[in-house]
Amino acid sequence: MIDNKKEFGLGFVMMGLFIAVLVTIFSPVFNGQNGMQYLDDLYNSISKGSAYYIPKSKEAAAEFNGKAIQVKFAMDDATQAGQIAAQLQKCGAQATAADKEVTVEGDLGTILLASLDDADLMYHNDGSGLSAKYGFNERQALYNWYRAMKGAIKDLNKQEKFDEAKVINEVMGQSIETAYNYYKIIPKKIATCWWIVLGSLVFYVVYTMWYGYAILFMFEGWGMKFGH
Repeated sequence: MIDNKKEFGLGFVMMGLFIAVLVTIFSPVFNGQNGMQYLDDLYNSISKGSAYYIPKSKEAAAEFNGKAIQVKFAMDDATQAGQIAAQLQKCGAQATAADKEVTVEGDLGTILLASLDDADLMYHNDGSGLSAKYGFNERQALYNWYRAMKGAIKDLNKQEKFDEAKVINEVMGQSIETAYNYYKIIPKKIATCWWIVLGSLVFYVVYTMWYGYAILFMFEGWGMKFGH
């Protein structure tokens, strides 16, 4: 038996509106996307617009110009090993691949700057320029740099060349990974769409509270009371 029909009815209507809005959010009404996809793309674009660390990474890499390194590491397979060896040779390093293992000798600063030039192309969504440079998929090219850097860091730490390992890790984390993850996303500044961001945050708070009050009114109207 419903104890308070008016309160229960209010909660029922609020729940109905909540569900109607929920269905709309998950419908492709935002330029062919649902609401979650639209906001996800928007926030990715905004975060990309504030994640351009490549110039800073280039400054750090340039400090290691003239610093020779010799490292050996394993890639995922022989094909990838051959690809990274070719990439390293293009920037003047001596690199050879034997099965999955790659041996490299070269100038650390030059190698890092070459990888950052590739990352810059990917960050600016110029994948065709990168694939034309090496003759294979642009994502693969940047992933090769990532895998090579992980292997080089491990070997340099064994050699107790911690400064060299540290700068490679910074370049890898700040620029190589960022460029790979944000590839094909169009960067935006929050100043150009702040009202959408603010509106989405306000909507989230109000919509969550709306659901909570709908449940509260329905249960209280039904005769159930909440208390300590």
